Amino acid sequence: MRIVFMGTPDFAVPSLRALAAEHEVVLALTRPDAVRGRGRALLPSPVKAAAEKLGIPVLACDRIEPEVLAALEEARADVFCVAAFGCILPDAVLHMAPLGCVNVHASLLPRWRGAAPIQRAILAGDAETGVSIMRIGHGVDTGAYCAQASCPVPGKTADALTAELAQLGADLLVQTLPALAAGEAVWTEQDESLVTHAAKISKAELRLDPAVPASENARRVLASSDAAPSRCRIAGGSVRVLGVSEAGADAPAGAAGGLVMRGKRVFMLCVDGALELTWVRPDGKRAMDAAAWAAGHQGADGTWGALS
Repeated sequence: MRIVFMGTPDFAVPSLRALAAEHEVVLALTRPDAVRGRGRALLPSPVKAAAEKLGIPVLACDRIEPEVLAALEEARADVFCVAAFGCILPDAVLHMAPLGCVNVHASLLPRWRGAAPIQRAILAGDAETGVSIMRIGHGVDTGAYCAQASCPVPGKTADALTAELAQLGADLLVQTLPALAAGEAVWTEQDESLVTHAAKISKAELRLDPAVPASENARRVLASSDAAPSRCRIAGGSVRVLGVSEAGADAPAGAAGGLVMRGKRVFMLCVDGALELTWVRPDGKRAMDAAAWAAGHQGADGTWGALS
């Protein structure tokens, strides 16, 4: 099968590799090189880097201009496969390939349509999430789907869950294409009464706060990223919290906002219980485990709180 692939971030790379292993990927569309990472260097998208290693021609674009349409026509693809491309596709593209345009979406539609389905599933405390192979339409993730696969959510970071869903979506996409080619795919229209929307995560949403339950604070840490980190004030200093666990029966008692150090262990008291700090990055310093942080803060201010 001749395939044009469209994608940009790390999430899309497993789908590209899986397709290239089974089919002829004749072109990869991706977003242009951008400033990425802490070094602020101009770098190719993960899909571009992967495609070049696979020997697949790459076309970078911010929008579908006439020259992009011409390249897509010339590719003579049987199907267009999309995974987190980040570019609106016009009708001319959606209907160009004989088998249409299918997308790997990182949720069990109709739950979590939109930009941040993985983080939203974590923040909401969902027991499971998954991937959907769907048609691309005019609305945001509104198309019918023909296949879904699921996995558990609890305890996973956004990075770990993204990687798991990326591979799950890649496998499901490859499994689905034969039915699509044979005209045997069964399409399910989304139930609009069950729709939830996954708006982009704001930094404010992931700030930790002793006035909210410990479980909610823990989910904020799991859902955090470099773009939207979980932050708070601990012992008078501003920090990024990289890891916590909900404290068990040995958790100290006390008022919300209290900070308790027991040797090398650090407990952050919340309105209904406590979190045990495991990893932290104080502003201007390297990441460190809680024991290392505690060693330098014995006798410090015994409180923690939300950033204003």
